[in-house]
Amino acid sequence: MSTTSRPRPGRSASDRHPAPRTAVVVGAGMVGLATAWHLQEQGVEVTVVDREGVAAGSSWGNAGWLTPGMAMPLADPSLWTYGPRALLDPAAPLHVPVRFDPRLWSFFARFMAHATQRRWDRAMAALTPIDRVALDAFDELAAGGSLGHGVEAGTTPGPFTVAFEHAREARPFLRELEHVAAAGQTVPVRRVEAGERAYQLTDRVSTVYALEGQRFLEPGPYVHALADSVRARGGTILTGLDVLDVEPGRLGACVFARAVHPDAARHPALVGAGASDGPGVTDGVGPHAGAPRRAGSPADREEGVVLRGDAVVLATGAWLPSLAAPLGVRTRVQAGRGYSFTVKTDEPVDTPIYLPARRVACTPYQGRFRIAGTMEFRGPDEPLQPRRIEAILASVRHLFQGVDLDDRHDEWVGSRPVTPDGLPLVGATRTRGVYVAGGHGMWGMVLGPATGRALAHLVTTGETPDEIRPFDPLR
Repeated sequence: MSTTSRPRPGRSASDRHPAPRTAVVVGAGMVGLATAWHLQEQGVEVTVVDREGVAAGSSWGNAGWLTPGMAMPLADPSLWTYGPRALLDPAAPLHVPVRFDPRLWSFFARFMAHATQRRWDRAMAALTPIDRVALDAFDELAAGGSLGHGVEAGTTPGPFTVAFEHAREARPFLRELEHVAAAGQTVPVRRVEAGERAYQLTDRVSTVYALEGQRFLEPGPYVHALADSVRARGGTILTGLDVLDVEPGRLGACVFARAVHPDAARHPALVGAGASDGPGVTDGVGPHAGAPRRAGSPADREEGVVLRGDAVVLATGAWLPSLAAPLGVRTRVQAGRGYSFTVKTDEPVDTPIYLPARRVACTPYQGRFRIAGTMEFRGPDEPLQPRRIEAILASVRHLFQGVDLDDRHDEWVGSRPVTPDGLPLVGATRTRGVYVAGGHGMWGMVLGPATGRALAHLVTTGETPDEIRPFDPLR
């Protein structure tokens, strides 16, 4: 459960912060939809807007791991061992393309500056409160809350198989878990004997552990089920709308968007609403959303639509800076691109397999085996780089058997939103009524529901739950 700071004497936070009746959530991934779901729990009418569609970003092709015991800062001291390789070797698990890009290099310098044990420990302590409630938040979505219509997609418990070619490679992984435990989490791990090993591992794998207490899911289908739940509870999801700007309005905030699909602006939730700010116009969303009109100043906005809500939440992942930076969110968010594909296996795979030394995560997925890996710092909209998939294949081919690595389907690249300090950005911006939820790095899937629950509490009461207090987006 969320915990909040003790209210100060005088008026309560809710007295000073009237609860919104309506909200617009920009972004239909795990974080945005979970926030919308929990705003509905608080009695808020929600509309979710996305340029592409539900789970169109990094919520689709990731490994689907719900591993709060591994949700830790990305910038760790080991970066100084292999970080320089990232600049020279395009096959390295962490890769930064060598090119003239001052913003990218500025981010990478700040990212590396956080790769010290002291800063890692501090960030881990900040992540631990939300890590500890992460799995309970999935159970709440399944139960349906006060409105019913729970998420009709399940999560599956582990154990996770953690495999190493050489015994010495396990030491950094076990040391990380010791630091996670020191920060306040319980992460059960045990050595696996030869008879318990996953069939897919070859004899080249010398050391295997089982990580307990974690879960996994099929990410795309789960997020679509979450979207179905939001709709069943009365929410509206609009796709094909590219949000250009967010500004304070006469009441609440205004979201200016343009249709990137011919049918988007003709959606029944948009057409027929009031087209002026005169009496009787509802500053709301859903059936009372602003009608298609010019998207206001600046003058270069194309003909578009205006959505208005008492509150607006920006949950656009790696694309967050374009909307959030003008609102005072100065922390850099860089696309940390991960790759995945699915393959056929001779024998069914029941549980995930993790190869920490190769930075590769594998998960059962719709009768196949999803293999995911790498961290590539590039622009979020740059095309898939086949060389990165080839690098994953080269790193694991000798460790797998009964896995047809040449029969690949669903090759994918997704842009995960990475911050230099490894902490998400969750909370209010400098613009009244506008909030952000992003910057989770690789952990948006596991931390999304807990993030949405905590942020919905802040939006509706003005009180910041302890589990998101370290994630102030104005830090």
